[in-house]
Amino acid sequence: MTQLTSNKAKRRIARPTAGELAILRVLWERSECTVRDVHEQLNPNGGNSYTTTLKLMQIMHQKGLVERNDSQRAHIYKPCCSRKDEQQAFVSELANRLFNGSATRLALQALGQTGDVNPEELAEIKQLIEKLEKSSE
Repeated sequence: MTQLTSNKAKRRIARPTAGELAILRVLWERSECTVRDVHEQLNPNGGNSYTTTLKLMQIMHQKGLVERNDSQRAHIYKPCCSRKDEQQAFVSELANRLFNGSATRLALQALGQTGDVNPEELAEIKQLIEKLEKSSE
């Protein structure tokens, strides 16, 4: 019997920290992992201890960032949200906090600051603008 434990009700208590985002990136790429899998991916040359990764993933479970299947000896973790959902929530929060809710101001600031938009990204931006223009007609 699968025992999947989740804390989705607690989900938006706090934004993920930098360390938690690193773990979420691994989980988003692999869809589910043991602590050992995540630890080895993040620390191929040693680095942090296994228990640090374990503790961080336990905290993430408490925060509702990950679900945990504890039916086997090695617990399996998977993200509670998709990368896209987390990006949208973060951008929305950023726009609200710093740009008075204006996604336009946020986009202009981001594009003006970095200045390193490659041709493929520029084409994506143009397509999005065209799509937005068509939908507003």
